[in-house]
Order: sequence, then C-alpha cells, then structure tokens
Amino acid sequence: MATTADFRNGMTMVIDGDLYSIVEFLHVKPGKGGAFVRTKLRNVHTGRVIDRTFRAGENVEQARIERREMQYLYRSAGQFFFMDTSTYEQISIPDELVGDAVDYMVENTALEVLFHNDQVIGLELPIFVEVRIKETDPGVRGDTASGGSKPATLETGAVVQVPFFVDVDDVIKVDTRRGIYVERVK
Repeated sequence: MATTADFRNGMTMVIDGDLYSIVEFLHVKPGKGGAFVRTKLRNVHTGRVIDRTFRAGENVEQARIERREMQYLYRSAGQFFFMDTSTYEQISIPDELVGDAVDYMVENTALEVLFHNDQVIGLELPIFVEVRIKETDPGVRGDTASGGSKPATLETGAVVQVPFFVDVDDVIKVDTRRGIYVERVK
C-alpha cells in the first residue's frame, strides 16, 4: 500500500482492477476544507487518460512493476521480438504494447521491458538513442549550426526536425521523451 504522499510521475497503481500510471499530480491545500491530490492517470492497457482526485493521505494499491533489460531484435508479422540480456530468453510483444516507442527502436537497442505479474505491460526506451537519417533535403552551402531546421526521416520511419547541415546517412542523437534532435554523432 502507498498513500498520496508517495505519488510521483510514472508510479503505477491498481484502481478498480485496472493498472494506471500517474501522468501528473498536484497537491492542493484549499483555504477551507481538507487537502487533496488532483491527478491525471493513464490506463496502462488502453492508454486512456482519466482525471481522479484523492483525499490527502488516502491509501492506494501500488502495483509491483518488474523491469528487465532486453535487446530489441527484429519485427515480424505485427510482433516485436526481444531478448533478455541476462537469460538470453526471447519474447515477442504485439504492436499495440510497443506503441510510439517504435519510432525510436533500432535493431539491437537495449531497453527496459515492464512486467506486472509476469505479463508484459509496456517498455521504456533509453532517454537518448542514436539513429541514422534515411531521407532529408540536401544542405545548402553556407548553412550554419545557428540556422533554421528541416524535416528528416529516420531509419525507423519517424520524422524529426534537424539543422540544415545534417545530411542523409548522418547518425544523430534523438531525445526519445520529446522526439527532438540533440546532436550529430561523429
């Protein structure tokens, strides 16, 4: 059990038999009445976001989430295949559970797969990934690092804004939390 004082972004709890993850929360102390915590919760299975208010100090059932480091191997027939880096056991995860993470998953990338009661509930990418640019407009002579930006398609199919000096086949570092260009990798 946990209380509202233990809330933090990303914490997973069980509400009415479903798993929810805290997207954001705010402790509120009104002038009159008791304090409360206003939250936005994302259903781990459906992705639906709900608003929920808890009384200060209210008990909630915290879900035990196990994280296993795995390596992304390949994608085939609507399934993603991963290998546990410690046991070399391979598992498959359906497209629906991978979600938007597919935009930054390059083969052989190490990431964490999240389990609840030995069932996969999602995955967590590293904060930064290095990805090759598959397609972008060519740079023009005189473009500088302080100039504007242009769209670039990554080898994963995602599109990010990059500076004008970045070209096809360059490897760039991307922030997976916000989906933005960080730097060109030498």
